[in-house]
Amino acid sequence: MTLARTADLLAAAAAERAAVGAFNVLHLETAEALVAAAERSGLPVILQISENCVSFHGSLEPVARASLALAHAAAVPVAVHLDHAESEGLALAAIDLGFTSVMYDGAKLPFAENVEATRRVVAAAHAARVSVEAELGEIGGKDGAHAPGVRTDPGEAAQFVADTGVDSLAVAVGSSHAMTERTASLDLQLIERLAAAVPVPLVLHGSSGVADEIIVAGIRAGLVKVNVSTHLNASFTGAVRAYLAENPAVVDSRKYVAAGRAALSAEAERLLRLFAGQSS
Repeated sequence: MTLARTADLLAAAAAERAAVGAFNVLHLETAEALVAAAERSGLPVILQISENCVSFHGSLEPVARASLALAHAAAVPVAVHLDHAESEGLALAAIDLGFTSVMYDGAKLPFAENVEATRRVVAAAHAARVSVEAELGEIGGKDGAHAPGVRTDPGEAAQFVADTGVDSLAVAVGSSHAMTERTASLDLQLIERLAAAVPVPLVLHGSSGVADEIIVAGIRAGLVKVNVSTHLNASFTGAVRAYLAENPAVVDSRKYVAAGRAALSAEAERLLRLFAGQSS
């Protein structure tokens, strides 16, 4: 199976009124777990590498090449996406490495500068047949699209997409990043209005704080890409803690990391099936 284009995965999901799971890679074991989950489910997955992940590893290329190699070898379609890049240079480097989509996050810039910077990334990406995701909460807002209380205006979102040429849009509809409890509520009516107003797939960030049934309702309302990181990280870390508690003398890190990898993979498979509309 060759590396999948993110745009193709989103188009297929939109046609089915379903969503694609987009899960963050922290290290090689995360990527392995996610690809295994996709293969067991027979469903596509998007591997996401964030700017924070790049900072942790010290550079983009090693973790990127590992993720791309897993994607190329997978038995199901796997896309590789750059998540939340505030650096234009990082977005361009990901395009050069062969990522199938990049997210340029200019939310901290004044609106006009955000539009111009996003246009530059879009031009470079489209020349390489790579798609671009952006996010929009309040125009000109300094806290990003997922600060508490921020909501994306449908008219402003449609104008932003028209002005920048982005291929998908992360919208602020009630979720928030890094939540460890699933207590967030989505504005389903706003999602429907955004889906009607914006001619590109809608993306939900901060999904870890949203319960299963609400995510499913959001997909039915028009969400096409659902990002998850914190929730899966909790599965990994919880399994590692349990393994170490049961095996206090272990010194081989592969043993407890394998437990984390297996737990994350099982939960990722469940989420992929949930987002695709498959019964558990």
